[in-house]
Amino acid sequence: MPFYFVNNAYLCTLEQGTKLIIYQINMKKIILGVLALASVWSSAWATEKSFTSPDGKLTVVVEDQNGIATYRVNLGATEFIGSSPLGLNTNMGNYTTDLTLAGCEVKTVKESYDLRNIKQSHVDYEATEAVCSFEQKGKKVMDVIFRVSNRDVAYRYRILPQRDTKVCIVNEEASGFKLPEGTITFMCPQSRPMGGFARTSPSYETSYTDDDQMGKNGWGEGYSFPCLFHLGDKGWVLISETGVDGSYVASRLLNVNGGLYKIGFPQPGECNGWGSTSASVALPCETPWRTITLGTTLAPIVETTVPFDLVAPKYKASQEYIYGKGSWSWIIGMDASCNYDEQKRYIDFSAAMGYQTVLIDALWDKQIGYDKIAELAAYGKTKGVGLFLWYNSNGTWNDAPQSPLGKMDKSRERRAEMAWMKSVGIRGIKVDFFGGDKQNMMQLYEDILSDANDFGILVIFHGCTLPRGWERMYPNYAASEAVLASENLHFGQGACDAEAHNAALHTFIRNTVGSMDFGGSTLNKFYNADNKRGTHRVTSDVYALSTAVLFQSAVQHFALAPNNLTDAPAWAIDFMKDVPTTWDEVKFMDGYPGKYAIIARRAGDHWFIAGINADKEPLKATIDLSMYGKGAELLVYSDDAQLNGGVTTVKAKKQMVVTIPTNGGLVIVNK
Repeated sequence: MPFYFVNNAYLCTLEQGTKLIIYQINMKKIILGVLALASVWSSAWATEKSFTSPDGKLTVVVEDQNGIATYRVNLGATEFIGSSPLGLNTNMGNYTTDLTLAGCEVKTVKESYDLRNIKQSHVDYEATEAVCSFEQKGKKVMDVIFRVSNRDVAYRYRILPQRDTKVCIVNEEASGFKLPEGTITFMCPQSRPMGGFARTSPSYETSYTDDDQMGKNGWGEGYSFPCLFHLGDKGWVLISETGVDGSYVASRLLNVNGGLYKIGFPQPGECNGWGSTSASVALPCETPWRTITLGTTLAPIVETTVPFDLVAPKYKASQEYIYGKGSWSWIIGMDASCNYDEQKRYIDFSAAMGYQTVLIDALWDKQIGYDKIAELAAYGKTKGVGLFLWYNSNGTWNDAPQSPLGKMDKSRERRAEMAWMKSVGIRGIKVDFFGGDKQNMMQLYEDILSDANDFGILVIFHGCTLPRGWERMYPNYAASEAVLASENLHFGQGACDAEAHNAALHTFIRNTVGSMDFGGSTLNKFYNADNKRGTHRVTSDVYALSTAVLFQSAVQHFALAPNNLTDAPAWAIDFMKDVPTTWDEVKFMDGYPGKYAIIARRAGDHWFIAGINADKEPLKATIDLSMYGKGAELLVYSDDAQLNGGVTTVKAKKQMVVTIPTNGGLVIVNK
């Protein structure tokens, strides 16, 4: 608040533009009085700082209204996130009240990086960074670090030492997100702990509550990240987090009231009650990032790279890891297929498809044995096919009985097992049945990854939490399930009937923030080894091809079977032989969560446009073909009204009008 001495009088200009005039009678008393008034004014009127994205369209405003740290986000003139709380409650102090915004240091951050295993192989990242410092009773207690790119807002906390305190417990965050009235939600309810199969929940495997109203709290425990919000004509918001490792907990989203949601720490019962729900940190520390992706369409959400922009590799890759396609007997044949002869047949099948791997699922240690696995690995090597092996993560956090057990939860046993894997040439592992989101479980994920890297082993997680920037943080990380995945198509007809609906949700929610190991794209008519009984697929063959493009993961174990070489259309098999699993670029084209999805991915010079329709009526869409160039030869895979698929060759124009029937698909690719 500026003071001026003019004509023997003190003047001060207030925020409202009025002027207070105090004549000089007693200099000392006047100065003390003015300072006292300044103290009153500073508490009544908040300090406010604002900063924008590089293109000037996104604006973040931070303030300390009545001692509460808040922020809000505008896109243009439209408010997307209303005044929302910031702050931490720790064992050093409660940094959620009596806060003063001391200032914000603003700068531009630019970085370029290459990453083969995400949706975009080369990223040029630019953002405005604002480090906003908050004081409590005149002492600096924390920074809130904001990053604002042209499509994302992210923030995290820097916790500072107080006196001789070098460690701290973070009990909870005040971090919130205030959505406008009338917003529609698309979210997965968080499961209560120690429920479901063999008491393995929460495992991020619940059905979405889509096109739902705000003000709910899932099944009472909030929602799993990521969470999608439709602001009507204003646009879309996706909320998630990134940068979580063994130094913090993973979080969920809790509804406070109406449109206000806040960060929630893990539930006490997770991991069978083992471990704290709070985070234990060494000081100074920086917490994980809270991320908000927003836009007038779904394009920023489909195309965002914010989970990877904000993190850095935690160690160097011990080798150049091999990504690609693979086969997987369990989804069709279940536990009985885990035998030596069948896995050898799948190795031959992968070789015939030109695939890089075979995933051998649970119970291999009992039904095949270590010596025979070594034989299969040696046989696969002659065919150019590597092996992934399934492991149980347990531990003591659930009752999952599948083996191998007790090989991944302790360092000595884990490293001995990985040394054996390296000696016989195992390519990767799939580790299943984790216990929750507490810090001890986050540390286990990190330990498995870092140990596996020492032995040149790729890692897939199942029955697990959401990946949070892990593709960049851990060079040998391949993918996570963290979704109601393809196994449910085998287990119940209801999942088959809802397959297209769920895929049109995953494209805009789960798969936007990290690699998704769904294990789909089956060409069997039935989920059974004889392809004659069991749950049956209601989607088309072209739909199966489409999801191979829609679902992103650098390692894909498709639900194909050896019989598909003779009982599936040749054009479908040929496509599944050639479809990439690593991509250079992604573009949103059209869609609405749960109804239909059309996106494009580029691999080298080839663009793949993929679409599916889950709506009750046929979808008529106009496809932009400008990425191909006029006159380019295109292969168009499409369905008729009865879901009979085929492939035709056409010449590219500027646009193409297509019709996708219910449960059908579309794929367009240049020759």
